[in-house]
Amino acid sequence: MRKFNIRKVLDGLTAGSSAQPPPPAPPGPREPEVAETLQAEHFQLCKTVRHGFPYRPSALAFDPVQKILAVGTQIGALRLFGRPGVECHCQHDSGAAVIQLQFLVNEGALVSALADDTLHLWNLRQKRPAILHSLKFCRERVTFCHLPFQSKWLYVGTERGNIHIVNVESFSLSGYVVMWNKAIELSSKSHPGPVVHISDNPMDEGKLLIGFESGTVVLWDLKSKKADYRYTYDEAIHSVAWHHEGKQFICSHSDGTLTTWNVRSPARPVQTITPHGKQLKDGKKPEPCKPILKVEFKTTRAGEPFIILSGGLSYDTVGRRPCLTVMHGKSTAVLEMDYSVVDFLTLCETPYPNDFQEPYAVVVLLEKDLVLIDLAQNGYPIFENPYPLSIHESPVTCCEYFADCPVDLIPALYSVGARQKRQGYSKKEWPISGGNWGLGAQSYPEIIITGHADGSVKFWDASAITLQVLYKLKTSKVFEKPRGKDDRPSTDVVDEDPYAVQMVSWCPESRVLCVAGVSAHVLVCRFSRQEALAEVIPMLEVRLYCEMNDEGSPEGEQAPPLPTPGGSSSPQPFPLQSHPSTSSSSSGGLRDNAPCLKVKTSPLKQPPGFQTELVVQLVWVGGEPPQQITSLAVNSSYGLVVFGNCDGIAVVDYLQKAVLLSLGTADLYGSSDPHRREPRSPRKSRQPSAAGLCDISEGTVTPEDRCKSPTSAKMSRKLSLPTDLKPDLDVKDNSFSPSRSSSVASIDREAREAISALHFAETFPRKADSCLGPCLWVGTTLGSVLVLALGLPPGEEQRLLQPVVAVPSGTMLRLKGAVLRMAFLDSTGCLLPPAHLPWREHSIPEEKEEKEKAKKRRPVSVSPSSSQELGESQYAVICSEKQAKVIALPAQSCAYQQNMVETSFVLRGDVVALSASVCLACFCANGHIMTFSLPSLRPLLDVYYLPLTNMRIARTFCFTNNGQALYLVSPTEIQRLTYSQETCENLQEMLGELFTPVETPEAPNRGFFKGLFGGGAQSLDREELFGEAASGKASRSLVQHIPGPGGIEGVKGAASGVVGELARARLALDERGQKLGELEERAAAMLSSADSFSKHAHEMMLKYKDKKWYQF
Repeated sequence: MRKFNIRKVLDGLTAGSSAQPPPPAPPGPREPEVAETLQAEHFQLCKTVRHGFPYRPSALAFDPVQKILAVGTQIGALRLFGRPGVECHCQHDSGAAVIQLQFLVNEGALVSALADDTLHLWNLRQKRPAILHSLKFCRERVTFCHLPFQSKWLYVGTERGNIHIVNVESFSLSGYVVMWNKAIELSSKSHPGPVVHISDNPMDEGKLLIGFESGTVVLWDLKSKKADYRYTYDEAIHSVAWHHEGKQFICSHSDGTLTTWNVRSPARPVQTITPHGKQLKDGKKPEPCKPILKVEFKTTRAGEPFIILSGGLSYDTVGRRPCLTVMHGKSTAVLEMDYSVVDFLTLCETPYPNDFQEPYAVVVLLEKDLVLIDLAQNGYPIFENPYPLSIHESPVTCCEYFADCPVDLIPALYSVGARQKRQGYSKKEWPISGGNWGLGAQSYPEIIITGHADGSVKFWDASAITLQVLYKLKTSKVFEKPRGKDDRPSTDVVDEDPYAVQMVSWCPESRVLCVAGVSAHVLVCRFSRQEALAEVIPMLEVRLYCEMNDEGSPEGEQAPPLPTPGGSSSPQPFPLQSHPSTSSSSSGGLRDNAPCLKVKTSPLKQPPGFQTELVVQLVWVGGEPPQQITSLAVNSSYGLVVFGNCDGIAVVDYLQKAVLLSLGTADLYGSSDPHRREPRSPRKSRQPSAAGLCDISEGTVTPEDRCKSPTSAKMSRKLSLPTDLKPDLDVKDNSFSPSRSSSVASIDREAREAISALHFAETFPRKADSCLGPCLWVGTTLGSVLVLALGLPPGEEQRLLQPVVAVPSGTMLRLKGAVLRMAFLDSTGCLLPPAHLPWREHSIPEEKEEKEKAKKRRPVSVSPSSSQELGESQYAVICSEKQAKVIALPAQSCAYQQNMVETSFVLRGDVVALSASVCLACFCANGHIMTFSLPSLRPLLDVYYLPLTNMRIARTFCFTNNGQALYLVSPTEIQRLTYSQETCENLQEMLGELFTPVETPEAPNRGFFKGLFGGGAQSLDREELFGEAASGKASRSLVQHIPGPGGIEGVKGAASGVVGELARARLALDERGQKLGELEERAAAMLSSADSFSKHAHEMMLKYKDKKWYQF
């Protein structure tokens, strides 16, 4: 894995998005032409789906008929959830926080209110929802919205205390306005504050209940345009909820109290309770509590009503977790949550507010989770969440993406993962069940692997644009946990997350998994369906230390001497450790030969799944901790795992549990070292291995919002600077990478050559070789590619007895910038994957026939051609930060070369299969995604995708086969995209449908007596009240109407042509109309003031007209 540096990212971003890659450099000697089938028309870039929990949620809404859930966020995102597998992500262009969401129930539409005082109408009747209309309030701040069931008139409350009414069909403003001063009149001497609640009486649509922040509540008669009742309380109001009969309502207040009011008794509340307050003796008022942020009042036919509230805890409950309180009759249940409660909604059997609600579940939106509580079962169990919202359960530290995996892999992972599921969930089906699945055109299996800060590795089924967790591996279980401060000397390399996963290398065919962690440790795991009991986990300790800089004369080296090409390289004398090493200090008291973590010495029970076979740890050298691992590779056919860092490289035989090779980087070159190296300057402390990892947090994020490892200085890969930028390192800018070491150490570590890429292959080790052989290709951060020849004993039995030979072959190739990726093609241009063994269960004793088959089993090569066995020519594809080269083998001549970027650099490069061919896909620091044909490196795609990049995206972006790619777009979400034209065309069919035709339930029966005596719900002709004929036109300067893209899928608005001209003309007309509207507004205000003065004067005259002078 490569190292990251933030300065380099910033330098890359300044390159500008319009930079085009330079033309390909003239190739070397012309090789025979390979027929290439990929053309530019095969490529198109588009986002597909977004998975994970919505980052920084702020609003919640539910359609009780369609059964669709909507979540809004503080960054303007909108996530819609239907049945498991039906999800949709939308984004408001402004990026302003969503403060409220309102469904047009069973209409396939949604209104969003944003913090920038805009309202947006979303059309959900299409697979990719689009904005139909927008309304911008110019002179008032929007604070609350309410849309009555089966109404087209939206009530909008503002910070000034006024209520405006919007027609959601035309998204135009009605002339009807409820002014704050008319609502409160003389009941209060001061402004009542912003509107915090609006709702209509469930039994009378003509009565509007308005809650003001100061504590005043007004029941407004829409027809007579006056207040019927005013209710006043000393404490600020946070929310209001009606009883379904419309005779009572309940308010939650800032002192933790709930007040219940009879509609016709405004003088005082009929009941005041403090749910979490301590009841004091002598009838005194309970001690104040924290604000009750929201309350809901839901009735049932068969029993007591439910009162559900969030907040309201006592102030003396320091450190207590956030709670949701469910009050049902005399019982009160306090349900503790893992995170702060953002919002909650009660799901009821009926959408009609004037009927018994019959609540059955509560949706609780937390800061980092979504919880559904079953109200119908005792104990209020939660539903098992079927959505992939647990990506961030522990912060994500790395991602890998595998498309077109073996077909038996997902069922195998699912079967072992099913045993890990928790118990105690509700037995009912998930109640959010709206929408329909898309028609999956993709039939190949896809798997995403995420590594996490707590040392866990999760496997996800990502087939057909869905995501479902399959299996979770906990690597930390192999190690002893530090019990206290005195027991932490070995883990002080990384203070908080010593087990955090830094990278993974996986062979899907053989199911061998390698995991590298930040404490310079590597785990080799094999898949098994059987439980295993390991008496002792084997451990190897590797000593890697380099005493030289990359500028000077090659002198004293700590690594073992370079093996001669002809000699046999027996395993290095590193003893197999059955327990952590005890040799920990040298004569000077410095820590030496000790690993960072302690492997458990007691027997370890390993459940079915990936089971640890070997732990390899780098050790401290001379009081300095080991450097973090920067690259990792495993090969099941050879039984080898290899890893490297800025000190050197280590090759480990995981079958024989032996270290084959441990070399400093300089020793890989031998006598052909192109760099001048000199001893490093002495210093007191060496750069800690975790401190070179950069911050990937977003802008100004509070410490609470920052995930520990993926966003801290301890958990991201360091970008190695291009060679020409290395002297320009600014060590003073530590805002992204705080370090506990000196600046000298930082510069020194940056200047050293690290291993940045590793690749096993059956290829030609040396120039002009005629025979293929197993090789290890090594790429470095200074642009060198070196080749190690591997000598493997023949046969399976001999493989376990005789040593493996690994020697540098002398082959060296040079590129500009750090080497990122290597791959091999045969003479026809087909990809040659590394050899692998098929998976088989190791823990079950094999029969004789199986053993005979195993003996004859050879390493499997999935090459589509026979070139490997014929020894025909090959192509080596090498991608670096600056350029790509295709090297003809065995001649080692440069067949093709492409200088991909000049002023920026490549962050990720992958050689991937697409449409029965192969190409090179690259993601650059300036935001461009590029693809090149192979082997000729013709540019096929160059799209400016991201407006900017950050360390999280840079560290997690990866391409895979069939035109798929992904990256971690936020600490909690994975964004998937495609660069395949075919997938883009099929995407519409693959996406699920949010809206499905559903009959609206029948209205509740009013009953004979209620119909006879008028006790039922009273309807209201809102059109007659709010229409232009009755209320007149609204002020043109108050709002600005912004037409949306018309809901046409795939069209982002017409920028030119007739539609664009009409849109521009309309906007110009609106601007002119605004000035006229302001004049009209002033005139109307003056007229209103004169009318009010005349009215009050007339009332005074009537009051005193018949009184004598002595009665005054």
